[in-house]
Amino acid sequence: MSDTTSDTSDTVSGGPLDTSGAPIVGPCDAARCAAAGCVPTACVGAGLASNDEVFERSTRAIPGGVNSSIRAFSSVGGRPYSVASAEGAHVTDVEGRRYIDLVQSYGAVILGHAHPAVTAAVTTAAAAGTSYGAPTPREMRLAETIAAAVPSCEQVRFMNSGTEATSTAVRLARGATGRDRVVIFHGNFHGATDALLAAGGSGVATLGLPGTAGVPAGAVAETMVLPYNEVPELTDEVAAVIVEPVAANMGVIAPEPGFLAGLRAECDRVGAVLVFDEVITGFRLGRGGAQAREDVRPDLTTFGKVIGGGLPIGAVGGRRELMEHLSPLGPVFHAGTLAGNPIATAAGLAALDLLTDDVYIELMARARHLSAVLRDACASAGFAAQFPVVGTLVGIVCGDVPRPIDFDGAKRTDEAAYARFFHAMLGEGVAMAPGAYEAIFVGLAHTDDVIDRIGAAAERAARSAGGPPGG
Repeated sequence: MSDTTSDTSDTVSGGPLDTSGAPIVGPCDAARCAAAGCVPTACVGAGLASNDEVFERSTRAIPGGVNSSIRAFSSVGGRPYSVASAEGAHVTDVEGRRYIDLVQSYGAVILGHAHPAVTAAVTTAAAAGTSYGAPTPREMRLAETIAAAVPSCEQVRFMNSGTEATSTAVRLARGATGRDRVVIFHGNFHGATDALLAAGGSGVATLGLPGTAGVPAGAVAETMVLPYNEVPELTDEVAAVIVEPVAANMGVIAPEPGFLAGLRAECDRVGAVLVFDEVITGFRLGRGGAQAREDVRPDLTTFGKVIGGGLPIGAVGGRRELMEHLSPLGPVFHAGTLAGNPIATAAGLAALDLLTDDVYIELMARARHLSAVLRDACASAGFAAQFPVVGTLVGIVCGDVPRPIDFDGAKRTDEAAYARFFHAMLGEGVAMAPGAYEAIFVGLAHTDDVIDRIGAAAERAARSAGGPPGG
């Protein structure tokens, strides 16, 4: 073997490829990285000049430059900033600009970025190994913690994402009932599962797509898409009804009185499985999630986001009789190399340990405070916008439109006005999601002082955004 280093350029990293057996991960820019003290294997972009440079490089290595389509700025225009670090209520980009963060990893972060309890749990767990492919005490404890907080979840099975959780829940419902048909609702988003992408919420609506290419007709042939907040009459062909009990992917829309109870009654009548997708609302609205708030008990519940403390996780919980259809006890297969990951479960336990009833009362107060300052700021600037609140969730609807109760109503939002407001807020140092249908996430790190600063920024941003949308 030659002991020389190849001078072939690596067009992704920008540096040479080493063929001598030395580590292949090199600096982005040798001089700049060395000056900034940036370690290549924990790159924070300190050796790169700008967000634009990171994005340009990313587009050569990653389709569209992003690893989740909703992170792209397709619907608002421009190019995304690249985060180097985060702490509390703030994120900092590779240029060193600090933003008040209202994205909070799309709801996965609730205590604030890099919360000491979570980082300590992750550090301790990582020192004992990152993955075993074997059961751990922590996955047992997290399952017990969820079951204790959510009475409908007598048993819990972990996986790696909300998408995996919803796909597993549908497979489980079909396997348990011996039926194929699944009912979903316009504007609800249940992740990137073929059968559930017949009509999506924010993940699809943000990109202006009616569905997605690559899903064969057969995958959605047994999927019925119905209006949200209307109770359908089911048939005995339906295996499952899956619903966001509080819709958080078409703005934030509460269930109308009787909607969830009506779904429960219809599922009972025909023997279908009622699935609540609480990937967003689970342990966000309260320890019992939306089902406790609405006092309706589903057969299965899907979780993600908060239960992982900001690390990748998903879960399905439900009645023991249903859950025992999963392998190895039953015929419905589920497996995952990293399911119940020891670091993610440690982070989740640390987060859930701090989410007391008093914390949720405080978070609800902060959500109302945030909604009020945003409403008043926009009204003062003559910018028509609503900021609905459901518990700890805040939404935004731009334009002088009626309060939405379904996807047709949500689609009336002025997307162009939102894009202007989004960029104006970013210019004021407040980061929102780059899509008009996402929720605004407030967490424990958003103190009253931070929220008041958001309000002041919002008034300037609303004026800059050009007054009343459509005017």
